[in-house]
Order: sequence, then C-alpha cells, then structure tokens
Amino acid sequence: MRRGQKTGMSPFRAGLIAIVVVVIASYFAFEKHVPFFTHHYQLNAVFQNASNVRTNSPVRIAGVNVGTVKNVKLYKDANGTATGAALVTMSLNNNALPIHSDATLKVRPKLFLEGNFFVQLSPGSPSARNLRSGSTIPVTQTSAPVQIDQVLSSLQTDTRTNLQVLLKGYGDALNGKPLPGEDADQVPSVKGLTAAQALNRSLNYSPRALRGVALVNQATLGEDPHDLSKLILGTQKVAAALDSNEGVLQDFITNFNRTVAAFAAQQSNLRQSIHLLGPVLTKANSTLLHLNQSFPPTRAWAREILPGVRETPATINASFPWVAQARKLVSPQELGGLVNELRPSIHDLAGVTDESIKLIPQLDLINRCATGLVLPTGDVPIQDGFLTTGLPNYKEFWQAMVGLSSESSNFDGNGQYTRFQPGGGDQSVHTGLSQSGQLFGNAASKPLGTQPKFPGREPPYNSKVACYKNALPNLNNAPVGSGP
Repeated sequence: MRRGQKTGMSPFRAGLIAIVVVVIASYFAFEKHVPFFTHHYQLNAVFQNASNVRTNSPVRIAGVNVGTVKNVKLYKDANGTATGAALVTMSLNNNALPIHSDATLKVRPKLFLEGNFFVQLSPGSPSARNLRSGSTIPVTQTSAPVQIDQVLSSLQTDTRTNLQVLLKGYGDALNGKPLPGEDADQVPSVKGLTAAQALNRSLNYSPRALRGVALVNQATLGEDPHDLSKLILGTQKVAAALDSNEGVLQDFITNFNRTVAAFAAQQSNLRQSIHLLGPVLTKANSTLLHLNQSFPPTRAWAREILPGVRETPATINASFPWVAQARKLVSPQELGGLVNELRPSIHDLAGVTDESIKLIPQLDLINRCATGLVLPTGDVPIQDGFLTTGLPNYKEFWQAMVGLSSESSNFDGNGQYTRFQPGGGDQSVHTGLSQSGQLFGNAASKPLGTQPKFPGREPPYNSKVACYKNALPNLNNAPVGSGP
C-alpha cells in the first residue's frame, strides 16, 4: 500500500479524544450528576450572620453530608431594601428529603483538622408540611455561631470589672466562713463549714442520688419503642390544650401561685415534714416488703377459693326454692301482717324503754337505800332492858303483826274486830305541845319515863342528800325521857 493510502485514526485525534474522556469522567466523579438532566433540591435560608459560610461549604444532617452551599448573598426584603442578613442557597441530595416547614439550620464550625464551617440541617417534625424546592427558611429558624471576637468585644472595661467582682464574690461565698447565726437552720454536720466544704460533703450522697436520677431517666425511656416520643406528643397536646384557653391557663397559674405561697407560709412545717419523710419511707419500705411477702399466700388462697366461686351459681340456684318459701313467710298474710299488728305495741314498748331510762336510776337509788341502810337497820336488835328479846327488830315487827292478827280473831255480823284497852287508872299523863297538839291519857300506875325520849319536833329532812349516803342510825342510843 502506498504511504498516501494509509487508513486509521491519527495520533492527534486519538489523544484529543482521550483527554475529553478523562475530563468527562473526572467531572462525573466529582459532581455526581449529569448536566441538563439532573435537578437538585434547592433550599434557601436567611441567616443573621453568614460571613463564615462559603460556596461549596457542606450541608450536614446528623454529621452526614447531604448537600453543599451554592450561593451566599445579601438578603433583601419584599420592598427590595437591603438588610444586614444573608441569604444562603443550598443544593440538597435526595437523602436529605423531605424538608418540613419547621426545619432549623445552624452554622457550626468543623473539627480542628477540617477547618472552616458547615451548615447543620434539622429536617423538622413529620407532622409539619413538606417544603417544595426553592422554599426559604426564615431567620427565626436559623442561627449562627458566636465568634471569639464578638465575645471579646462584649467584654468592655466595666463589664470585665463587674465580672471580676462577680467571680471574687462567688469565691468569697464558697470559701468564706459563715457569720454567727447564718447557719443556725442548717443540719449539724455542716454547721461552721464553708459553702465549698458543705458542697464537698454533699458529694458523699451523690452516688445514691445520681443512681436515683439514672433510674428515673431510664424509666423515662419507657418499656416499648416510641414511648418517649408518645410522651412528648402527649405533652404537646396538653400544652396546645392549655394554650387554646388562656383564661383557664391564667387561673391555673394564679391558683398555682397561691398554692406555692401557702407552702411558703408553712415552710417551717414543710421542712419538718420533709425531715420526717425519710424515716417514714424507711418504715414504708419494710411495710411494703411484708406486704410483698403476703402476696404468695394471698395468691394461694385465691386459687383455693376458685372452686367455691365456681360453685356459687349452683348455690344460688339451689337457694331459689328457699327464697320462694321465705318470701311467703314474710308476706302480709304471715310475718308481714304480724309485724303490722305488733307495730303499735313496739311503739309503746319503745316509749316504755325511753321512760325506763329515767326510772332505772331512781330504782337504783331505792335499791341502794334499802340494801345499804334500811335492811341493815332492820337487823339490829333493840336493847330494852328486861323486855329485850335479842331478835332483829324487823322480826319483832312481824311478831307484833301476828299478835295484832290474833287479837282481831273475834268477829260478829259486821266482821272481825279487835279489843283495845285505851286507858284506865287514876294517873293522868300528857305529852308536850307538838305540831299534832298535846296528847292526854290515864295510866294505871305512875310512869317511870319515856323511851325513846319524845323530841318535841320531827327530825330534819334533807332532800338534797341521797338516802344511801346517810349513816346507820344508832337505835340503842336513843335518850330516855323524864317521868311525869
């Protein structure tokens, strides 16, 4: 073949094609999209200060890159007036979607070895609406980091002086000894100690306290997945309900303030109650332990009683005939009618019972008078010289009644009669003047005297002294009266 008829691609063309292929492959490797065919999700955000954000700064969700910053420019309001804020335009990948209306963005510094800043994106809650591409997040949902120069510029001379005074006062408060009377209401273990020493001693109780806090935090997580999220959702609903009725919320806060004020007014009693709460809880712990130990026997008893419970329906069915007979027994023709007949008597009996409450104390007084005074007095023998019988005087009384009965054994057509010898003799006798007058009589012989002596008046009677409280009378100490 001639040299002019050589076929194939020239070396220049082949090298040019190779360069184009390498450029295209490198573009795809770094850009990860095809121009004019791939359309990324665009999101705008207004930052108060975005001077640290640059083009191509990463956008991250939970530390994962989901996009980059495409543009940073001055933000203008609806009237076209420039503001001090910055409008940041970001391009997000599909793994960042969806973005919700309550999404938040923050400018965060990278790690020390990375340098520069990145945009941290929180997509928002699923209950909020989704944002379309090109939407703008307002400045109220964005924040920028505080730079060290801003902190230093805020610490002016007077501010630094006040900060020094604050730190010195805080140090004195921690390391200063309490003045007399300042720690009078403290527990004995920390009296006389500085605040720092008391705080150090409180660390002795921290393990148990932190253990309790850990248990509470663990319990807050719940037993099943999403328990905590359900709690937060329920809290949100409660807060929304309170927010929907401002009057009720205002009354609740007012009443809560009054309650807290009442607790504050009784702070000494409340402090004492809390101080005594520890021993009570200790006792309650042992009580609950015994209660827990009682559960197995209770459970066993419940198992044993189950057969009886199962037989209860049959027992009820068997009791129906008895109930039917009992219903007839209490019917108006049987006990029901008897009750109606007895109701007046029962009413009168109730009245008698009420009156007997007044009668029984009086009967008790009579009984005590008879057993303590009348009967012992009747058992005393009367000493009457040669006429003394030695018998109790109550027996002599009944013997006199028997003699009187024998004297009245005579009778005629008008019935029984008794003969008396009312007087006779030449000796005239008379009694002294009394309330019943003066008595006269004739005796067969001259009287030697009177026994007992006539007092001339009735003995005094005191109605304010109970009978049983009187002393026994001395029947053998009666005075002897004079003769004629």
